[in-house]
Order: sequence, then C-alpha cells, then structure tokens
Amino acid sequence: MPIWQVLSDVEDPEIPVISVVDLGIVREVDTARRRVVITPTYTGCPATRVIEQDIRAALDSAGYRDWTIATALSPAWTTDWISADGRRKLLAYGIAPPVPAGERAVHCPQCGSGATEEISRFGSTPCKALWRCRDCAEPFDLFKCH
Repeated sequence: MPIWQVLSDVEDPEIPVISVVDLGIVREVDTARRRVVITPTYTGCPATRVIEQDIRAALDSAGYRDWTIATALSPAWTTDWISADGRRKLLAYGIAPPVPAGERAVHCPQCGSGATEEISRFGSTPCKALWRCRDCAEPFDLFKCH
C-alpha cells in the first residue's frame, strides 16, 4: 500500500472521523530519507505522542518498518493545512471547521444557522472553543483558527 494511503488511514485520536493527513499534521513524506514529518496542531498537544505511536504502528503494519517519524514545530501548524475533505468531515461530525480569514460568521454544524455565539474560548480540547447556536440551542465545538 502506498505510504500516503497508510497515513490517510491513521485517525486523529481526539477527532476519530478525520485522518492525520486531512488534519494537516503530516507535513512531509521524504522517500529519500525514509521519513515522515509531522507537526502537532499546537506545541505541547497531549495527543502528539499517541499520533506518533499510531503512525508508527500503521507504518510497521504496512511494511515501512525502517522509516522514521520526525516532529517539526516550525513553521507552526495552521488551520490552513486542514484539507477541504477534512473540513467537511469535521462539519459532518458536529464540529464547526475554522472560519477562513475575512469571514466572521460561525455556522452551526447542526442546523447551519449563522446565529451563533461563543460560550467559552475553551472547548473539549485545547484546539477547540465552545459555541452555541441561538436558533437550535445546540452547543458545539469550533475548531480554533491558528
């Protein structure tokens, strides 16, 4: 199986509907050096170790045992690295994807309304904020931009 396909099957441990590739955590596959370069969504992310272990297990299982996994913190991960498919998966899962630069409206992933408000800058994980829809009254996470 091609290495990008192997990596595309590795789920993010905090959001199991999106792969580490769609989330933009996998930055590079360097075939010359037999190395996969990852960048966590933020420095100190508690899921980084689990992501490394899951990637290692997937690589080993697919026969890429002699490949290494390197972590690069610069440039810092950005929500711009989330793929279009990843954004759709977040939305379908009930997490509002990050709002592109220049847009202000956060839309409810349940009903699509733009009548939303931030409840707390801190959500279920450090990379998400807690929001509520004023139309359907459902709370939801918004993936923070950075």
